Amino acid sequence: MFDLAVPHLVVDSRTLYFSWLPADPDAVAALVPAGLRPHPDREVFMNQYVVDDESQTSGFGSYSLTYLGVTLVGMEAPDGVTPGGWWTHYVTCNEQVRGYARDRGAPALPGHTSITERVGTLVTETSIDGHQVIRARVRVGDTGHVVHNGHHRYLTELRGQLVSSVYPVIAEPTSSFEIESVEFLDPVHPVYALRPENPLTIAWGYYSPRASFAYPGGLTVLGELEPSYQVPDRRARNGLPSGS
Repeated sequence: MFDLAVPHLVVDSRTLYFSWLPADPDAVAALVPAGLRPHPDREVFMNQYVVDDESQTSGFGSYSLTYLGVTLVGMEAPDGVTPGGWWTHYVTCNEQVRGYARDRGAPALPGHTSITERVGTLVTETSIDGHQVIRARVRVGDTGHVVHNGHHRYLTELRGQLVSSVYPVIAEPTSSFEIESVEFLDPVHPVYALRPENPLTIAWGYYSPRASFAYPGGLTVLGELEPSYQVPDRRARNGLPSGS
């Protein structure tokens, strides 16, 4: 098990990060615990990334990961502008990353993410328990000269406590970026609640072939979650809770 007090660094991951307005705003809002405020439009965010080689991490090795969640109001990153987010799903193929994430309260599941690029078009796919659940298609340009840097803030639930982590990030987005489609492929999987509305409305996003970030050491405990909050169903297809 990784020590939570130890930070970890990831460099030059291939990263698709964007958000959309959901088809079912009420279902999205229901995933957020009482006391936190979802974005008025119930905006959903998703980050799909691939770390191709073990030399790109400080100890995790190579892996792929997709996380999704709900954009929050009043929980901004240190810049006071970038909104924080509540993680609802966290899918990775790497057992060490899953264990580290679960110990931080992330709703971690085993799964795999791929990013395939052909002549300026990306296709990203996320699978959980061997079943494809999300596919996105994106048109991108060349790597640009503008660097995105700052922090992201994510909140999770850990043993009844609301906890927060702030993640520093530096990314080199492509010069152009257009989401063509986002498909949620399994109507019976809990992640389907986050599917986008039709027609698709993208709030913001970017693709970066070189994005670097750190898992910070430690957590900030914000207090107890209200008793009315119920942890979302995180059961895999084998019927076992995701933490089993």
